[in-house]
Amino acid sequence: MMKLENYGNSKRSFVNRDIEADLIVTGGGLSGVCCAITAARQGRQVVLVQDRPVLGGNSSSEVRLWILGATSHMGNNNRWAREGGVVDEILVENTYRNPEGNPVIFDTILLDKVVSEPNITLLLNTAVYEVEKKDATTIQSVKAFCSQNQTEYVLSAPLFCDASGDGVVGFLAGAAFRMGAENKEEFGEKFAPTEEYGELLGHTLYFYSKDTGRPVTYVPPSFALQDITEIPRFRSFNAKDFGCKLWWIEYGGRMDTVHDTEKIKWELWKVVYGVWNYIKNSGNFPEAANLTLEWVGTIPGKRESRRFEGDYMMIQQDIVEQRLHHDAVAFGGWSIDLHPADGVFSEKPGCNQWHSKGIYQIPYRSLYSKNITNLFLGGRLISASHVAFGSTRVMATAAYASQAVGMAAALCRERNILPAAVITQQYITQLQQRLLKSGQFIPGMALADQEDLVQSAVITASSELVLEELPEANLLKPLVLSVAQMVPLQKGKVAPFVFHAQADIATTLEIELRISSKTANHTPDITIATQVMDIQPGRNCIQVKFDAVMQEQAYAFITFGKNPQVQLHFSEKRVTGLLSVFNSINKAVSNYGKQTPPEDIGMDAFEFWCPQRRPEGHNIAFKYPAGLPVFKAENIRNGIDRPTTQPNAWVANWSDESPALTLSWNEPREISHVDLFFDTDYDHPMESVLMQHPESAMPFCIRTYRIKDEGGNIIAENNDNYQTHNRIRLNRPLTTSKLIIEVEHPSSQVPAAVFAVRCYR
Repeated sequence: MMKLENYGNSKRSFVNRDIEADLIVTGGGLSGVCCAITAARQGRQVVLVQDRPVLGGNSSSEVRLWILGATSHMGNNNRWAREGGVVDEILVENTYRNPEGNPVIFDTILLDKVVSEPNITLLLNTAVYEVEKKDATTIQSVKAFCSQNQTEYVLSAPLFCDASGDGVVGFLAGAAFRMGAENKEEFGEKFAPTEEYGELLGHTLYFYSKDTGRPVTYVPPSFALQDITEIPRFRSFNAKDFGCKLWWIEYGGRMDTVHDTEKIKWELWKVVYGVWNYIKNSGNFPEAANLTLEWVGTIPGKRESRRFEGDYMMIQQDIVEQRLHHDAVAFGGWSIDLHPADGVFSEKPGCNQWHSKGIYQIPYRSLYSKNITNLFLGGRLISASHVAFGSTRVMATAAYASQAVGMAAALCRERNILPAAVITQQYITQLQQRLLKSGQFIPGMALADQEDLVQSAVITASSELVLEELPEANLLKPLVLSVAQMVPLQKGKVAPFVFHAQADIATTLEIELRISSKTANHTPDITIATQVMDIQPGRNCIQVKFDAVMQEQAYAFITFGKNPQVQLHFSEKRVTGLLSVFNSINKAVSNYGKQTPPEDIGMDAFEFWCPQRRPEGHNIAFKYPAGLPVFKAENIRNGIDRPTTQPNAWVANWSDESPALTLSWNEPREISHVDLFFDTDYDHPMESVLMQHPESAMPFCIRTYRIKDEGGNIIAENNDNYQTHNRIRLNRPLTTSKLIIEVEHPSSQVPAAVFAVRCYR
């Protein structure tokens, strides 16, 4: 229908739309997405406001940074440390659908997840520009404008979460914030940067190249940096790197990283196009003759701007000392990673990374504003010093903390309370338990769910693996690196192990039994027994008898010292909760085999023992006649859904042709839904873009299962599972005194494993 307005003298207004919800989430990066989905799945009405055309923020196709957190490219000692809950679901989904790491496909996965939630109203291309307050400490609504449909929105809710990166809502609302670095004296942080190093991390723009199969000429734009030698690191450029491997093309740490963002972007464009001109036209890169510049970012990936103050501010010591918090709701594990403020123009290395010996807790008190009573803090805005922010800022960690915000918002609405009241009115245990129930691992905590019918069931299994051997597979590898087999040992005396080695000459082999100084860590920093074995030419049967006692159940490391003249036998078998680790180097995360920090920066010295990515990373073949009785069916109700000090899983015997768990009750129980938690390899980082992955579905994950009632009737089945958490909602409640869960081994090399089964009315 034609619309005709002849009189244009009067002032017009844009269309206005009012929306009310339980929670308004500003910022559609990974943190905002995970917060919104978590709250929506708890039955809350959520509005997710994103000022860009796609979701994902720094992980989107607009920036193209891979998602990482505590796993740190498998370059640290944080074993089985990939984040759980919604962010895990997203990463597993992306690995299944998009193992090549296409960022455009990842955009669609995030959009799919959000629009599949009926309780989320998604507003793309919509920027918040004003905050209305009910009183000095309470936000009433935010105003936002969508440039694409010329619509103004007034978004009202009792609760708000700012996950916008720069903290637009918190800033406009008057929330206390900081920008820049604290000095060493304020919190006693020895790693606090000097003014000369700089107090802010800068922005980065990435680019992609493509081989066209024929020579391509390049004429740079007039604004391209003409003399690339002005960049001290120009010798680091090569024709092969692209995407987020160019993280160190950084600039802006001396500027206002909020208000000067456009200026910073232009400087980065100058650098990027100057770099490409140098690669194409300097004559130093003949291998680039057929390459064209396929893509350059148009908005910068931003690392740091405002940090907001909560009731607790995380500091360096929380991370390094792994301090415990009564209100822990998430964890982190990326290194404390600071960058010189001058970025690519600095003479200093592009980053200054120092790792802790294990993962650390993130407290709930850091996730809400200390002076705006109904404002949650999401993403990189959380209450942390500049130094602690160097670790908490990375996307998977930020999203993980934001999931806790989503759950807390749901709890607040149910109880009609404000965020701080979760602490003051002692709802924190309830929040923690609900997070654990959803798949959110919190270090040192276990789910104790009285509503779970499995807690009162008699659990039996068709078999339980008692590991006596990882058999050889004619797979010999020289000890070009020191290697260790991680073994989950019980409290008490360590029984003998048997290994086999080959050598062409007589030599010696040093074998150690190591443990971690903190039981829950996986840094083998204490040696409790050492043997030096004589190795003869040919095959050697090595009987290792450590005169050692485990004071508590924990992972032990049987380490074999580097000796290229010796080959060890490895196994093709892989088992949930078993890993081999190597004293190797991963320069991408400043791992040079050993961390040796200066004495005055408050960091620990220790060795790195890291797994290798599949298809490598085989376990060392061994025999343990005493058997490892750690894979019992009882583990499915211990409240821990990943390996920690033990595998925490039921694992069936390899020879079991029909693995099954049976849950029995004295009287019939009414069951409405069942939760199953499988092993999607929490040790695999699942980088979301650029890097390709060896499998689309993790080799430990059960792909096929059936759930039957006491009459043998199939009430649910899945023949193509690849996700960690399966929630089976029954069409109508089932009354039964028995459930049988039949599973299939993922492969001939990997036995079936289940972390948890939970049943609810």
